[in-house]
This record gives sequence, C-alpha cells and structure tokens, in this order.
Amino acid sequence: MSDKPLTPEEVTKAADKFFPLYEVVHSRMPEGSTTEDALKVMENVCKLAHKLRLDKETDAFGFLNNKDNEE
Repeated sequence: MSDKPLTPEEVTKAADKFFPLYEVVHSRMPEGSTTEDALKVMENVCKLAHKLRLDKETDAFGFLNNKDNEE
C-alpha cells in the first residue's frame, strides 16, 4: 500500500462504490440502529455476498465440466 495521501478523486470514486452498498444494508436495519450497527452488519453481508459469488462461480464451473463429460 502507498503512503501517499488519497486524492479527492480517489475518495469520490470509493464513496461512489461504498454508499450505495451501505444504503442497501442501512435501509433494512431496525429502527434505532446506529451507523456502527449498520457497518458491522454490512461487513457480514459483504462476506456472505463474496461467498455466494464464489459458490456461483464454482457451480458454473462444475456444470461446464459435467456437460463436457456427457458429450
């Protein structure tokens, strides 16, 4: 990682990616939840999303292999 300070453009790009994801989680949180609560939940939801993506990619790869073996 670089020790150079981030530019406003880099922070804007990161925020453009982060806040829509945060809003998905925050909008589903119970009334009275704090920002910290939403961030903790978001961390777990994102871990699950990565796992689901990996599972989907693995399933697709396995399916392609099975199709090739049948022919």
